Amino acid sequence: MTKDYYKILDIPEFSTQEEIKCAYRKLARKWHPDVAGNTCDVITRFKEINEAYEVLSDKAKKADYDTARRFYNYSSSQKENKEQTKNNSTNPNKRDSKTAEKKKEEKSGFSFNWEEFISKKYREAQFKREKEIKVPKRGEDIYSDIEISVFEAISGTTKVINMLQTSVCPKCGGRKFVNGAVCNCCKGKGETSSYKRFSVKIPAGVKNGSKIRLAEEGEKGVNGGKCGDLYLTIHIQEPKNYKTEGLNILKTIQITPFEAVLGASVSVPTLQGNVSLKVNPNTLSGQKVRLSGCGIKDGNKIGDMIVTIEIQIPKALTSEEIELYKKLQEISSSNVREY
Repeated sequence: MTKDYYKILDIPEFSTQEEIKCAYRKLARKWHPDVAGNTCDVITRFKEINEAYEVLSDKAKKADYDTARRFYNYSSSQKENKEQTKNNSTNPNKRDSKTAEKKKEEKSGFSFNWEEFISKKYREAQFKREKEIKVPKRGEDIYSDIEISVFEAISGTTKVINMLQTSVCPKCGGRKFVNGAVCNCCKGKGETSSYKRFSVKIPAGVKNGSKIRLAEEGEKGVNGGKCGDLYLTIHIQEPKNYKTEGLNILKTIQITPFEAVLGASVSVPTLQGNVSLKVNPNTLSGQKVRLSGCGIKDGNKIGDMIVTIEIQIPKALTSEEIELYKKLQEISSSNVREY
C-alpha cells in the first residue's frame, strides 16, 4: 500500500465526514491548477487529493480501505519485528537469514499485494454500482401545495406554478467525480436542479385538501426509468372582505350617514356579477340584508349572500360638509340615547 489517503488529506484516521469534506475543500482550493499553477507536480497532487476524497467520502470504499490499511500496517509491523529479531540474533549470516525468511513467506503464501487487494475491492464495488445503475429506476414523486380562493374553487380556475425539480447529474451519473476530478456539471453534488413551469387546471367544485396528480411531472427517472408524479394539495383560502358560512357568503358594506337616512341603491359584487342592493331609508348600522341565490352553488343547492350594513363617516370632510353637520345639529330634535 503506497498511498495513505489520511496523510494526503492531512487528517487523523477517525475523522468525521464533515472534517474529511472540510480538509478536502481546503486542499482542493490550495492545489487547484488554476491557483497553484498548471505543472505536473500540481496536477499529480490535485489528482491525489481528489482520489483520497473519493475514497474517504464513500462509506463503503472507506470501510474497505480502512480494513486493508490496518491489516497492512499490522503485517508491516510484524515483519519489522521479525527482522529486528533476526538482526539481534547471534547468527552471523544476516543476509542468508533475510533470504530464508523471504523464501519462507513466499512458501507459506503470507506475502500479499495490498494495492491489488484494494484495486480488486474497488473494481468489485464499481461493477456492482454499474450493474445497479443500468437498472431503470423510477423518479421520486414531488409533493407541493397550491392556494386558491373560495370563488376559484367554486367556478374553477387555472394556476401557473414554478416547481424546482432535481435529477441525477447526466455527466457523472451521481458519482460526483469524473476522471478523479470534481464533476464540473453538478459541482460535486451528484445531482442537478432546474425550475419547470406548469399550467394547472383546477376543476370547479374542488374541495379543500383535495389532491391533483400530474402524471410523470415529478423527478426524472434513471436509465430510462419513468419520471415520478407531481401531487398538488389544494388549500382554499377565505377571500378578503368575504366570509363563508356553509353555502352562504357573508359580506359587510359601508354606507354614508345620508345614505342611511335617505336610502340608496348600492352595487354589490357577487359570484353572478354586480347586484344592486336597495338600502331603505332610516337603515341602522349592523342591519342585515339577504340577497337570495347569490351564494355558493353545490349541485342543485345554492346559498345566499348576507350583507351587513355599516354606517361609515367619510375620513375627509370639506368645510361645507362640516357646516351642514353643524346646521343639522342645531335643528335636530332627536335623541338617540333615550333609554
